[in-house]
Amino acid sequence: MNRQKLRKTLVIISFLLFPVTIYYFSPYLVIQGASEGIITGSFIVFCLLFLVSLFLGRGFCGWVCPAGGLQECMTLGVDKKTKGGKLNWIKYGIWIPWMIIILVFFFSAGGIKEIDFLYQTTYGISVVNPLAYIVYYGVVFLIVTVSLVGGKRGFCHYVCWMAPFMVIGTKIKDALKIPSLHLSANSENCISCKQCSKKCSMSLDVDQMVEKGNMKNSECILCGECVANCPKSVIKFSIK
Repeated sequence: MNRQKLRKTLVIISFLLFPVTIYYFSPYLVIQGASEGIITGSFIVFCLLFLVSLFLGRGFCGWVCPAGGLQECMTLGVDKKTKGGKLNWIKYGIWIPWMIIILVFFFSAGGIKEIDFLYQTTYGISVVNPLAYIVYYGVVFLIVTVSLVGGKRGFCHYVCWMAPFMVIGTKIKDALKIPSLHLSANSENCISCKQCSKKCSMSLDVDQMVEKGNMKNSECILCGECVANCPKSVIKFSIK
């Protein structure tokens, strides 16, 4: 199995497990837990995403994320490139107020009183009753709708509340020059075929990044599509 088949298999399996794991990615349960002074499973997962991003960037988005798995399944029907640019800041307009609300609720509850990783789940499983299914399909509908309207991986670009944790982590590891997984390119061998940009899951202008000799982009999810589709092997994964 080549690298891209493995990646797509992993994200699709992650999406199939979404009914089990959805509460561990829930932005609402973090707030509800904060109002009771409880650190929930999703709170812990978001912290782990930040820590992992210090070494793997946004690799979670490209290789493990269940929302990414759903959008991967939609690629046959959604081929429109996302506009990105300033519109990428929409997710920060969601994330910043959300973080403020969490802090306010913890303060109102008198601080942290308890840690409950399985908060609101039944034996660790998220979706076990009709109400939970309504929540689940509501989230799925949101992901599908944003991607249909916004383009490929539109949810990742514009709405995802998890992405800022990893973007911040990536910025920090770049500033501190922490050895981590990233893309590198040898622009001298580039033939400007633009296959890298055409195949990019996040609709990035990868060919321009190669030309400039700078592969850093906060929206890059390290999926490796550009690596796999470059006919001259100009782009590679690197850890140095």
